[in-house]
Amino acid sequence: MPVSPANASSASHASVSPLGFGRRSILAALAGGGAALALGAGSASAAAPAESAAGSTVGPAIAGAGTERWNRSGDTLLLKAFPDAETERMRLARSLRASEFVPTGRHAAAGETVTVHVRSAEGTLPVLHIGTFDDYNTVPALKAPRAYPLRPGPNRISDPHGGPVYLSCAGHGQRAAVTFVSGTTRMAVFTLGRTSEAEFQRQLDAVTVPWVELVTDRAILTLTREGALLYRDQDHAALMSLFDTVIDSHDRISGLDSGRPLDRPKAGRYHFTEVSVVPKGVTAYAWHGHNGFPRAYLDRLCSVTNLTTRGWGLYHELGHLNQQAAYQAGTLTEVTVNVYSLAAQRTLGRPSNLLTVDPKTGLDWFQSARAKLGTPGLSYVDDLGPYEKLVPLRQLELAFGDDFWPRLHRLVRTEHQHDAPVEDYDHPPEVEARQYRALATYASHTAGRDLTDFLAGTWAMPVDARGRAEIAALRLPRPDTDPSTLTD
Repeated sequence: MPVSPANASSASHASVSPLGFGRRSILAALAGGGAALALGAGSASAAAPAESAAGSTVGPAIAGAGTERWNRSGDTLLLKAFPDAETERMRLARSLRASEFVPTGRHAAAGETVTVHVRSAEGTLPVLHIGTFDDYNTVPALKAPRAYPLRPGPNRISDPHGGPVYLSCAGHGQRAAVTFVSGTTRMAVFTLGRTSEAEFQRQLDAVTVPWVELVTDRAILTLTREGALLYRDQDHAALMSLFDTVIDSHDRISGLDSGRPLDRPKAGRYHFTEVSVVPKGVTAYAWHGHNGFPRAYLDRLCSVTNLTTRGWGLYHELGHLNQQAAYQAGTLTEVTVNVYSLAAQRTLGRPSNLLTVDPKTGLDWFQSARAKLGTPGLSYVDDLGPYEKLVPLRQLELAFGDDFWPRLHRLVRTEHQHDAPVEDYDHPPEVEARQYRALATYASHTAGRDLTDFLAGTWAMPVDARGRAEIAALRLPRPDTDPSTLTD
């Protein structure tokens, strides 16, 4: 959320204090295997790359993306305000806030005094952030970047932990300028459409700041220097173009292409961050503002080939930042997310994970799920695995068209603008019931068919009597073809 400049000191040269953040919960995602590795710290250097971290001019016109640029000296970042993360979360009716950060390509050492000068002709003041996201870090202050509200004129900031430097500037097109006077060092930065591969390789050799960033108009990829060097042989333009392609696939399945203001893609970028540790059994995660990936996952995150062929974990974690709160029952959190994962696979021309054959049964997930249908006492929640639960959601597209989920997303955005952000996925029974009811009702409305028999009958989803009555009140015909018979 944007920080009120009233929280900053009014003294012209006083140090600025960080804003406090509450305890950040975490989301353990089911996204492939691999154990976490400890990350090294690296050492800082005063060497500076010739390239700035200015926003790319390549890619679609996205509100708040690429709306910053450096002056010729590379010391002043000119900002154009865009809606903050919470405003965008509500507009898109999502569960989680995504990033509102503008990358600066600069690093502040721990305890170093950072001096910046701020100008704002229209009264909108930026917030400076130092550090990275690392939700499982045992040091509370290192779980998220520290936020420092800025005021007009000179600001002096000293962060006890240091890290990459970001800005946020919440508003609607207002202009501000932040000049980095002293106390920061440039990182090695690759900016899609601006930085050549040769120049980025030169930066990786010359700049020993402990963090590296790769940036597009849609994405920030923040890596430790050690992590980045492991994959320096990649075509980084191809890699970051691939990030944009995955983001675009999620936008399209979310119906963010209709031309209505309500259906604009999210303002600003998505943030993907290398993290120092994850608990046993967690390979990557999503939470407010970012996706987190341990060193053990970088082989799929930073390789063009592997991100294309084995990138389900990224598709999945980004999907969590697209899920809509209205129908995200806790027991659906790891299911509806893969509507987006499947969309990324189709965009990249990859075979569906639903067609993967389980070596234990010799069946793909369509076949495995179908074998359970009609079982006495069948429970969608208790008796089906995550991929089996995904099958009926894919069948809705097969039955009612590739635009089924885009249309459903648009419908939900029209009706839900004020759902609270998700802070806990262990929902009480009444919330679970409401969200299953919403899924069934919105699905029927979108399909133009009464889906009670399909969802609550065949698939044994827990759609309560109120939900059945709401669908009946729509007076829709039954499906012409039984969707449960369809497969990829």
